[in-house]
Amino acid sequence: MTGFPRIKSYMIVAGLCLLLCAGRGLAGDAALPERIILNLTETPFSSQAVTWRTREKGLSPRAEIIPVSDLLNPEIRPGAFPALSTPVALDDKTGVFQHSVVFSGLLPGTVYAYRVGEDPAWSEWNQFKTAQDQPEPFTFLYFGDVQEEVFSMCSQVFRVAFQKEPEARFWLFAGDMVDNGPDDRLWGDFFSALGWISRTMPLVPAAGNHEYPDPRKTTADQRRITSLWRPQFTLPENGPEGLEETVFRFDYQGLRVVVLNGNEKIPEQALWLEGVLSNNPQAWTIVVIHQPAYPISQRKTHTDFQDLLVPVFDRHSVDLVLQGHDHGYARTVSLKNHQPVSEKDKGVVYIISNSGPKFYPPGDRYDHLMARTLSRTISFQSVRVEDNILQYRAYTLAKETVDAFEIRK
Repeated sequence: MTGFPRIKSYMIVAGLCLLLCAGRGLAGDAALPERIILNLTETPFSSQAVTWRTREKGLSPRAEIIPVSDLLNPEIRPGAFPALSTPVALDDKTGVFQHSVVFSGLLPGTVYAYRVGEDPAWSEWNQFKTAQDQPEPFTFLYFGDVQEEVFSMCSQVFRVAFQKEPEARFWLFAGDMVDNGPDDRLWGDFFSALGWISRTMPLVPAAGNHEYPDPRKTTADQRRITSLWRPQFTLPENGPEGLEETVFRFDYQGLRVVVLNGNEKIPEQALWLEGVLSNNPQAWTIVVIHQPAYPISQRKTHTDFQDLLVPVFDRHSVDLVLQGHDHGYARTVSLKNHQPVSEKDKGVVYIISNSGPKFYPPGDRYDHLMARTLSRTISFQSVRVEDNILQYRAYTLAKETVDAFEIRK
């Protein structure tokens, strides 16, 4: 009996400590980094972009970086990069602060460790690897629309993709990552579905129509990409004026990737694209655009891209055009001037992918151009560039190959 009062007093003290510690943790949550995302820059062999957000402004948000080989060396301190911080108002009348850093002066082909935040609210240390500054074999992954049931369903797509290709160098999204671009809660689902993957795997997003306001609820002059886009991604700004961070290009180990925005200013993009492809020293060229040049959905009966963009693709021998939008899977034969070409002639292969659970009924308008079509299938794709061979594979959630081909130069 004499022991009970002492035990009770210990319990009271322990309880008070737990409450104080819990309170301190909750108070510090507003300063903790959230939604940490890597993006590629125009020069991925010497720089790397990272973006994150906090619920309070902070005094000196920054990112620290160090080669992994030096991380445990007490004599070498990480480099510090101050963040560019932007306040962002959300629909629920609250606000957050988006922070971005571009690490520069990096060494090619080097694994770095980095963290973001400020004292005492830091993220964990994460890793990424810079590109080589010359052609070298590598693989990247390509996803079509995820859009719906992103957290509950598409999280498994991302996990299966990472398991299948853990050494991929970046992930490319062909638009419609969420169903309603201005809704921050849906972006929360997207980043939650990615989990820690976006902290170590650079993302390359293209703008889909669902990253814009619903056209049924907005007038044409109000149709601008969600105000959340640019604060939450840090992308190259080397595209046409007025389309910053939605139209851009970068080179990666012998491949030129050009990301277009199929939602606005197509003539301006066609003119810019002509210049980008006219001065292209890379052996391989891939274009990414959300809306397809040769639609496969019954709902899509016309396209504005065949007159403006396809001739540019043909003139400059683009290898692949990666697309989404039609909520199905399709791959054309090699095309030039809207017609199939023989294996001896150089043509362009157009691919439509669907990486989410939303499906459209297929149409047959361009069946004569198709090498492979699939309906009601969730897939993700790997593209490997190796010397004079480009290898392509499409996988299901069961990691089964449902399409494959090669291009040889």
